Amino acid sequence: MHDALTITDLTVAYRDRPVLWDVDLSVPAGVLMAIVGPNGAGKTTLIKATLGLVRPAAGQTLIFGRPYAEQRRLVAYVPQRGSVDWDFPTTVLDVVMMGRYGSLGWLRRPGVRERDQALAALEQVHMAEFAGRQISQLSGGQQQRVFLARALVQDAQIYFMDEPFQGVDAVTERAIVAVLRNLRAAGKTVVVVHHDLQTVPEYFDWVTLINVRRIASGPVAEVFTEANLRATYGGRIAFLGQQGAAASAVGDLAADEATG
Repeated sequence: MHDALTITDLTVAYRDRPVLWDVDLSVPAGVLMAIVGPNGAGKTTLIKATLGLVRPAAGQTLIFGRPYAEQRRLVAYVPQRGSVDWDFPTTVLDVVMMGRYGSLGWLRRPGVRERDQALAALEQVHMAEFAGRQISQLSGGQQQRVFLARALVQDAQIYFMDEPFQGVDAVTERAIVAVLRNLRAAGKTVVVVHHDLQTVPEYFDWVTLINVRRIASGPVAEVFTEANLRATYGGRIAFLGQQGAAASAVGDLAADEATG
């Protein structure tokens, strides 16, 4: 059995400045993993390099033991909401059905089966009543749930999500957490760029800490420690509670970490 994600010696640089440096990472199948680190740590770049959206200077990424180009049908991706043009004139249902195009191919049009799958996915994220609504008319949290539904209809084996909780309301956050847990229960692997240290132990069972380099990766109970977090954030971290659980970041680390 291959790991769901294997990264070896990955280096990515923008204008000769390393964003990721010599990263090695193995993510077993069936875990719900957070990628955590400060602004500029390379969190989003790690996902984009895995999906071939940015070109690495060196290294290799494998999905279930094979290159992404050979495994793309096993992968679903939810980008940061801010990177999407929400003014594009299309309905919620059409956006979700786009998730089936990879299986249909571009020459076939979605039919009744794909429509039913899209509606079922919208039910999972509590957005079925908005199926006919223009995507631009939704709130930020509602838009995020629609993009999550689009990923669900792909029926992937590994899901990459870039800051899915960023800027959403409490109702949407609970809906997203429920979906993530259901995916894990179904044996799927979920990799999430995440910035809220307080919720890591509650939401995830696996965590990767990065700051250009990989600091630590493994089960939350073993890796999410004060020592590792101080190494990741340069000592600028405050702890509350017992057993070294991170409760809050102070100063600039309490700010938005969406641009990792």
